[in-house]
Amino acid sequence: MNIVQKIALVLTIIGAINWGLVGFFQFDLVASLFGGQDAILSRIVYALVGIAGLINLGLLFAPTKETTTAS
Repeated sequence: MNIVQKIALVLTIIGAINWGLVGFFQFDLVASLFGGQDAILSRIVYALVGIAGLINLGLLFAPTKETTTAS
């Protein structure tokens, strides 16, 4: 996993936590931290999380390395 994929994974986790807070408690942490949903910083965070999700979508379909053991 390269650095871009790791950053994308962290951003995706942040987005998932934020959506969990919205779903369970009706609390948008990103909006609270950056001045509301329409604030430019909030929109940037939302956009970065969306791009990270698209990057991670590629990981879903990436071939996996299977290790084989000698018999």
